[in-house]
Amino acid sequence: MTDIFDVIADGTRRDILQLLLRRAEEGDAGTSVGQIVAELGISQPTVSKHLKVLREAELVNVREDGQRRFYSLSVEPLSVVDDWLVPFLVDAYGDAAPDIAYLSQPLPDSAAHAAEVVGRAAASAKHVVANAFKRLGG
Repeated sequence: MTDIFDVIADGTRRDILQLLLRRAEEGDAGTSVGQIVAELGISQPTVSKHLKVLREAELVNVREDGQRRFYSLSVEPLSVVDDWLVPFLVDAYGDAAPDIAYLSQPLPDSAAHAAEVVGRAAASAKHVVANAFKRLGG
């Protein structure tokens, strides 16, 4: 299975996930590739490439209607990220940990950059630990 941190480390994929979340909140049953291209202003081949990665990570569901495909968000795989992140919030805040509200608006550039850095760091740390275990024979 694809490492979820590697998948969400990419800013374009996070933008697609946020778009699908926003569209779901608006009641859409699915979003076409063309709609994603139009809303995010990126090329169709780029969107298709990122949707393939998101499908493989099971972060999106696809529904076919003739020649068109409609994508919707599947949040279950993000529980791994939640499980990883919660101990840090508990350590930082204790019982005073804030409630986490899901964003329906795109992140500001500085926050998106910070999220990308954290995602890349988590993916890198996983890679280092996995390699260490391999060297130890585990």
